[in-house]
Amino acid sequence: MTTRPDPPRRAVVTGAAGFLGSHLVEELLSRGTEVVGLDSFLTGTPANLAHVVEHPGLRLVRCDITDYVHVPGDVDLVLHFASPASPVDYLKLPIETLKVGSIGTMHALGLAKDKGARFVLASTSEVYGDPQVHPQPEEYWGHVNPVGPRGVYDEAKRYAEALTTAYRTSHGVDTGIVRIFNTFGPRMRPHDGRAIPTFVRQALAGEPVTVAGDGLQTRSVCYVDDLVRGILLLASSGHAGPVNIGNPHELTVRRIAEDVIAATGSSSELAFVGRPVDDPQVRRPDTRLAAEALGWAPEVAWEDGLARTVAWFREALADGGTGSPTTGARDGAGSVPAGAVPAGA
Repeated sequence: MTTRPDPPRRAVVTGAAGFLGSHLVEELLSRGTEVVGLDSFLTGTPANLAHVVEHPGLRLVRCDITDYVHVPGDVDLVLHFASPASPVDYLKLPIETLKVGSIGTMHALGLAKDKGARFVLASTSEVYGDPQVHPQPEEYWGHVNPVGPRGVYDEAKRYAEALTTAYRTSHGVDTGIVRIFNTFGPRMRPHDGRAIPTFVRQALAGEPVTVAGDGLQTRSVCYVDDLVRGILLLASSGHAGPVNIGNPHELTVRRIAEDVIAATGSSSELAFVGRPVDDPQVRRPDTRLAAEALGWAPEVAWEDGLARTVAWFREALADGGTGSPTTGARDGAGSVPAGAVPAGA
């Protein structure tokens, strides 16, 4: 496997202003890595990076990765995390989701190829669909409905994995694929449609907490700090993946809702609503490969991560925060030069 500097000297993060991207940027900066953050601000927001935007090691660039990509200078690592990721977003933005998974991935891979950089693709547990194998190992091919409402996200990520593998085998690009399971933590948008931010927002407002179906479907939720640590271990390892990163501790959705109500001290009650189409019945990662190849295991307990997340939401909502994308991006942080050529064309 190719040896890379640890930490990398200079990294590019696509989707840098999103939930996961902003945590990656923050951690890379703390390790002394210079970061070029690319984001169209379609679903991400500059507010997620407000606390580090003046950091001398960060250059935040308004950039649609499906258009043209130009990053001057050396790059050691490309982390491709640009994509709508919540059901609310990819159901509203189906074409954009497919484009960033295909064209955007090609451009990010082309950038890594041109720079001789390590490339890590943010894939997802959604590639397993509504799984018929439990827990889900990396060898499982999945059970996905390509024409269902979730198909735009699922198939975009499956295609991105195939494209990443093709660049590795045909062009010799040093690639890695991380399959990310349900993750939670500060900077999730209260209205992004995912279970935990929805439950926390409802509980803090004293509203009914809406649980899909009977709530007996399961999820395995990982605190964001653990996820970021796993991603960067994969980035420095040279391992091709795919590698599951997620907490194998499985909870029912009803249990998650009940724990949120308890953690917020809310008087909210559960309200049961219809389940979305193709909603998976079970979801739990087989993390043996992550443990063996990366030495990774989750460290933050569900209760501790939930307490941190509730505290963040309580403060953010008290300040009037909505989690919605803002239009006040700092164009002065840099922009894609006119006439730039598409990376990887």
